[in-house]
Amino acid sequence: MKKIIYLLTFSLLVLSCATPQAVRESKAVIKGEWVLNSITYSESGTYSIRLLNDESKDCFEGSTWRFIPNNNTGVYTIGSAGCKVGDRHFNFEIQQIDASTGYYDFMLKPTDERGRSETGQGFRMRLSYLSESTMVWQQTLTVDARPFTLNMNFSKI
Repeated sequence: MKKIIYLLTFSLLVLSCATPQAVRESKAVIKGEWVLNSITYSESGTYSIRLLNDESKDCFEGSTWRFIPNNNTGVYTIGSAGCKVGDRHFNFEIQQIDASTGYYDFMLKPTDERGRSETGQGFRMRLSYLSESTMVWQQTLTVDARPFTLNMNFSKI
């Protein structure tokens, strides 16, 4: 009887810690190579924004991204002229936040090539759309005491 209780308790613990099916499916879709085609804003105007504390919008547009979901790592490569070109490594995590809308939180943490973060800083974005060929991230900031949304539009290579 005790063995059954232990087995049942262990099973419930494993199931409660398991990754939701929708997140596992998202990781399968995100796997591979993507290009960041464009970055748009929710408000019109000209803004000077450094994404991920790295480079400007112009440097990020056209960058390539590789996601390796089995160990939640990846690398993006900036190759635009006038920018600090090269590979940047990161860890990422996808968390489902609303099953009814399908929205996910996407946490991206810049690291070195060994997966260590120098600052421990991460960036939370909303993974608002994901298909086999298209992905959209949104990050809401505050500008002049009002919400301001960045839209990062990717396509699969």
